[in-house]
Amino acid sequence: MSDISVNDDNVLDVALSDTLGDRYLSYALSTIMSRSLPDVRDGLKPVHRRLLFAMRHLKLNPETGFKKCARVVGDVIGKYHPHGDQSVYDAMVRLAQEFAVRYPLVDGQGNFGNIDGDNAAAMRYTEARMTAIATALMEGLDQDAVDFRETYDGEEEEPIVMPANFPNLLANGATGIAVGMATSIPPHNVGEICNALLHLIKFPNATIEKIVTFINGPDFPTGGTIVEPRESIIRSYETGRGSFRLRAKWEVEDTGRGMYQIVITEIPYQVQKSKLIERIADLMYQKKLPLLADILDESSEDIRIVVEPKSRTVEPEVLMESLFRLTDLETRASLNMNVLEGGKLPRVMSLREVLQAFLDHRQDVLVRRSKYRLGKIEHRLEVLGGYLIAYLNLDEVIRIIREEDAVKKCLMDTFSLTEVQAESILNMRLRSLRKLEEMEIKTEYEALEAEKAGLLELLASEDLRWTHISDEIKDIRKKFGAKTELGARRTLFADAPVVDMIPVEAMIEKEPITVICSHKGWVRGMKGHVAIDDKIKYKDGDKPKFGFTAYTTDKMILVASNGRFYTLGCDKLPGGRGHGEPVRLMIDLPNEEEIIGLFVHQPGKKIMVVSERGRGFMLDADNVIASTKNGKQVMNVEDGKNKVAVCRIIEDEDDHVAIIGTSRKMLIFPIDQMPQMNRGRGPILQKYNEAQLGDIISFKAEEGLSWPMKGGKTRTETDLTAWLGRRGSVGRMPPHGFPTTNRFS
Repeated sequence: MSDISVNDDNVLDVALSDTLGDRYLSYALSTIMSRSLPDVRDGLKPVHRRLLFAMRHLKLNPETGFKKCARVVGDVIGKYHPHGDQSVYDAMVRLAQEFAVRYPLVDGQGNFGNIDGDNAAAMRYTEARMTAIATALMEGLDQDAVDFRETYDGEEEEPIVMPANFPNLLANGATGIAVGMATSIPPHNVGEICNALLHLIKFPNATIEKIVTFINGPDFPTGGTIVEPRESIIRSYETGRGSFRLRAKWEVEDTGRGMYQIVITEIPYQVQKSKLIERIADLMYQKKLPLLADILDESSEDIRIVVEPKSRTVEPEVLMESLFRLTDLETRASLNMNVLEGGKLPRVMSLREVLQAFLDHRQDVLVRRSKYRLGKIEHRLEVLGGYLIAYLNLDEVIRIIREEDAVKKCLMDTFSLTEVQAESILNMRLRSLRKLEEMEIKTEYEALEAEKAGLLELLASEDLRWTHISDEIKDIRKKFGAKTELGARRTLFADAPVVDMIPVEAMIEKEPITVICSHKGWVRGMKGHVAIDDKIKYKDGDKPKFGFTAYTTDKMILVASNGRFYTLGCDKLPGGRGHGEPVRLMIDLPNEEEIIGLFVHQPGKKIMVVSERGRGFMLDADNVIASTKNGKQVMNVEDGKNKVAVCRIIEDEDDHVAIIGTSRKMLIFPIDQMPQMNRGRGPILQKYNEAQLGDIISFKAEEGLSWPMKGGKTRTETDLTAWLGRRGSVGRMPPHGFPTTNRFS
């Protein structure tokens, strides 16, 4: 490879890691500051701020006509926001969607999408203008209320932040993902925000508990019902992080003859109605909503989703609880008030800090607007003072204008005028020299003097400024508060209904099945309770091992030689048309371990588990349920030795245990000598030298001990005195004719 010569003056010798770090830091800062996080003062991101500013320049006020959205987007990306037109249009569309924004900032005309998730029409077809709330956000923009900065190309200027005569951050909320941080602020009710602001002005040290009495919680544009406990809401607002449990709003309609239907009128925020109904229909197809008969979408402009129960005996609360658990009819709205403090520092704020930041911003805006107005008044008073001098000396002024060469200087010297006054006199129109004009000037002068005195008093008194801000907030509350159609609270509060825990079985349709498991571990669930006989087919080289009847609502327990108990839902078993599927694909069962037992879980029963070396114990069946594919360790196995050999269910009437080893020694002892444990190795139940466990069974002594004989007959021995002993004994030879397999069944 040939050497490449470079100009050393243009080359910096830096470490690659340092360069990458600097570049990534620049990207992260740009994302955080200029894209993803809103400013705590006006609640806007740069793209939203530039959209509104461009619409203001186009004079798209609420009382004027609409203009094409393409015109607005063109101005935004051409003058202020050098990004893709589609991203800018998407941001504009969202500001106009009543189901996405609690207080829309854009008044759209045309197709701006819907709650089903359909997209808006192309920007060349839609039109828009600002709402009254958008104009309130920019009120005072021409009065030096905020600082401006150069646009990206340096040709124009744009505001760093809006004056924000509207608490937009909390009212409309914000979401965004930056680098290493994110924000999620749900919308709130403006009337409640105004009440909290007024209280905070009066009591600056108000606690979160007190503020939450005014701001009860979020107020979503799509309504719904919040069922979050008040303590949790207070804690979320206090830390700036948390979530709110939001449910759909529903009601019961009587359809006659004892039947009813449930009508869902409001769905949670940012849930697409079409996908919600599709999800419910899919769950019905999977038979996971057995209480539900049908779901219909009868929505027009208002949401109306009809849910029909399977029978009149189904409680509406139980049916809805099952839907809340499995679908987006219940969601969690997150709260992460990560905002830009002063437009520079990202920080998670509490509710009180966010409200105080808005009030401080309004204080700054008021001072700047007052100083700006004061400067304009002083300039006008200076001009009016010159006019009055000109009227008092009108003839001399006319003479100087007609005869002198340096007119401005002569006027300034003769009447002690300022340059501004002299210039304004020279720019007067002849029609202004009438007597009436002089009277009007005196009236205006006196009014401006009074206004100036009021502004000076306002700037000198913080209490007066807070009173002025309170009046502004009251005006916001009057325009957009609870007494208006837009400001009425939509999201209600309620306690979650007390419904008994719905078991998983209630979510599954109960159907009879026959469970078949082969010697190689292929399992299947055949429909119906069928006979387990030679008609059941297996793969070549395979043979039957376990077979029993069950229902799809049952749980199945699999016991492995490693001492672990696995739980399988009978509704999840493969169908019986083929040979089934390997059970090892459903659970984490190592290939070297064998399946010792497979049976239906029976709550309240006792289970007996015994190892090859004759150690064992019994435990409650409720303690063997596993929640993961990895199962639950019940019997401890010593480095692969002393593996589990037998696992049996103990019937309630059983009072004795019979155990036999491969040494052909049988022992019977009372069942109360069998220890009960939740996990362990267990004590010795029968002593062996070189032998191992053959089989173990529990039985009722009154009925005797039974075992199979050749020819399909069964023998029952009632006199068992010879084999009775204590647990851990050796035992003696079994009765004549006992199977050579050393098995009781």
